[in-house]
Amino acid sequence: MNAEQDIQTHLSTLLQAALASIAPDQACPNIVLDRPKQSEHGDFASNLALQLSKALRRNPREIASQLVAALPASDRVSKVEIAGAGFINFFLSSATRFEVVNRILAAGTQWGRGNWGEKKKVQVEFVSANPTGPLHVGHGRGAAYGASLANILAAAGYDVHREYYVNDAGRQMDILALSTWLRYLELNGINIPFPGNAYQGSYVRDMAQQVMQAHGDRYVHQPWTVMQGVPDAETDAEGHLDALIANAKQLLGADYAYIHGHALTEQLGDGRNDLMEFGVEFDTWFSEKSLFDGDHVERAVAELEQRGHIYEQDGAKWFRSTAFGDEKDRVVQRENGAYTYFASDIAYHLNKYERGFDRIIDVWGADHHGYIPRVKGAIQALGLNPEQLEVSLVQFAVLYRGDVKVSMSTRSGSFVTLRELRQEVGNDAARFFYVLRKSEQHLDFDLDLAKSQSNDNPVYYIQYAHARLCSVLAQWGGDVSELQGTDLSPLTSPQEQQVLQRLAEFPEIVQAAARDYAPHMIAYYLRDLAADLHSYYNATHFLVPEENIKLARLTLVAAIRQTLRNGLALLGVSAPEKM
Repeated sequence: MNAEQDIQTHLSTLLQAALASIAPDQACPNIVLDRPKQSEHGDFASNLALQLSKALRRNPREIASQLVAALPASDRVSKVEIAGAGFINFFLSSATRFEVVNRILAAGTQWGRGNWGEKKKVQVEFVSANPTGPLHVGHGRGAAYGASLANILAAAGYDVHREYYVNDAGRQMDILALSTWLRYLELNGINIPFPGNAYQGSYVRDMAQQVMQAHGDRYVHQPWTVMQGVPDAETDAEGHLDALIANAKQLLGADYAYIHGHALTEQLGDGRNDLMEFGVEFDTWFSEKSLFDGDHVERAVAELEQRGHIYEQDGAKWFRSTAFGDEKDRVVQRENGAYTYFASDIAYHLNKYERGFDRIIDVWGADHHGYIPRVKGAIQALGLNPEQLEVSLVQFAVLYRGDVKVSMSTRSGSFVTLRELRQEVGNDAARFFYVLRKSEQHLDFDLDLAKSQSNDNPVYYIQYAHARLCSVLAQWGGDVSELQGTDLSPLTSPQEQQVLQRLAEFPEIVQAAARDYAPHMIAYYLRDLAADLHSYYNATHFLVPEENIKLARLTLVAAIRQTLRNGLALLGVSAPEKM
């Protein structure tokens, strides 16, 4: 238990003792201690009197008065007040308020971390974009959110496993392979009308060029063989595409696997590098294809069938998902024997449960909202606990250049890549801006603001606060490690008291962000702490002649700097020493 929890435990013990004094036979409810929104209302507030009102059949303010009168003396509390309908407000002693500074300096990079998660195994699966093209700015939000959430959960004491699910076995990869082959044929003088619903980006031409440079005309086939039996694109666009894929597989034979594999390797490698440069790394890159190669999909469907949740209709196998709250039943195996995406998703989640995770967190795009009940239904149908799976939905990020919204479609090739965004605004601004809103809220990404060096740019505002503190400590030139244990009694100004209270909140914010899957809470906290710092900085001289005052203020500066660093690290944002 960390020291910040100790003070809350201490206050709870005082209240329990007071209740035992005024109502010995009354069972003590769960005591909640919140931080008041306004500092003049104290450091902590309890609604215990309101909780007891019905049981004791007395007015809450009367109960609060009795509780306060019965509170044991404590040198950690300077005063206690009753407010509003019967809230009990605790004001901590100066010595207790100062404790946080030395805790921060002693903990260093570990400050803010706790053991609330009790080392429970948590898997966070995020991004998982189809490897059919470069990652775009929409994927970037899921990456920033998922990586920050994983960091926060780890800081809260969970054993976190980060995973990327590679969709390498589906139709979209076949479309990419076909697109690459058709561009390859084009480079070899075989002109076939390129389907409008194939992948259009320049990266497809680049992959086709690589294939030609490596293998010349080995994969060339004549246009009439490629187009044989292919329906008209205008009347049946998707059928046209599927027929071209079927012809490619038939004409290329074993060579189709090379085209497919080359496209997959290139795009997956590009995405992996992009994410690593963005500070996003994974413990596992899980292949969808491995589920088929290892008979996991077949086994999952067989298990559902054995449990009576599968029926056959028109030659296909259907999962009775309406029995679990879904709007309609879902096909898991088509009449041609091919398994659906849903079937492999069922197998993937069964695999997650079999790996022994205590909690499974899927980070999905908001457009997958309707997919949640059918996946949870399948989990329940398999005899597993669907409550172990939690889905965080991430709204699409919309990029604006001036007043113009940029459309993003991977197949059309008209999109802004995550790499382009990072190159324009920098990793730090991208990581921070992506988590400035709740994940389920719409996000307009303001390029101009992200690049600005102004107080309106929150990441600049916070990083500048950190740089200011580094400058102060550099001007002093002393050893920060020797500041621990400094007499902090000179820290009496309102700005110093405000900063002390804000610093003490950091572990609570980390815990709350982990509980609510809410990285934006860290972003908001850092912005508030930076505001406190800038106010303090503008009102205070640090390197004053009085040695005791100087050292006290420098010790506080070092604590603020460490907290800013730790908070920014949770969000994957750097803490520059100069700006």
